[in-house]
Amino acid sequence: MSIWTRITEALAALANGEPLSVVFDKLRADPAPEQSVGFTIAVLALGAKMAKADGTVTRDEVTAFRRIFTFPEGEEEHAAHVFNLARQDVAGFDAYAHKIARLFNRQGKRICADDHHVLVDILEALFQIALADGSYHTGEDAFLAHVADAFGLDEGCFRTVRSRLVEGAPRDPYDVLGLPQNATKDEARQAWKALVRDTHPDVMQARGVPPEAMKLAERRLQLINEAWREISAKAAA
Repeated sequence: MSIWTRITEALAALANGEPLSVVFDKLRADPAPEQSVGFTIAVLALGAKMAKADGTVTRDEVTAFRRIFTFPEGEEEHAAHVFNLARQDVAGFDAYAHKIARLFNRQGKRICADDHHVLVDILEALFQIALADGSYHTGEDAFLAHVADAFGLDEGCFRTVRSRLVEGAPRDPYDVLGLPQNATKDEARQAWKALVRDTHPDVMQARGVPPEAMKLAERRLQLINEAWREISAKAAA
């Protein structure tokens, strides 16, 4: 059964007139929620909200979902349906963000990226949507910072994700690996290996990222490897 079929079933469970945001409440009520459904709806819903963050919705931002998800023939309409439901929902993006955080963070405490990678995965997906039109607007930056805070991700985590993806943003290799500036080469090597391992498709899928969204790993892995090469070369000089 594809992720899009599962999402269609989740939407079908909504009563007439219920907004898309109710889906997260229903998933959380399940003792074993289907995290991949939550992940996919989260990216589509928050992406729809963020598409207006810079004051306009462009074709590039809409088609940016193809950079994240693979769509089997005939499944695009399901994604479009979720996207449109989110745009029509009167609930603000902050309501979505808090519902998503509660879905993935069972403890209800402020979290760090190491404990809940899936929320970082969602944040990175949103960054990719924001950047799809070739620019990064201040409204998008504020939107994403607010989402990160609602997710319980600290400011350092937000800066790390931004440094990985936004051209022109400060991209210190230590920030990319989530390390302090005084980290040793051995510490950098350990962080690099851990990040490479966490970016493996099997690991990402295990924590709730659907197979259809494995494109997320490509850009992240590239930047992680670049950061390690830079630190390694500097240490050897």
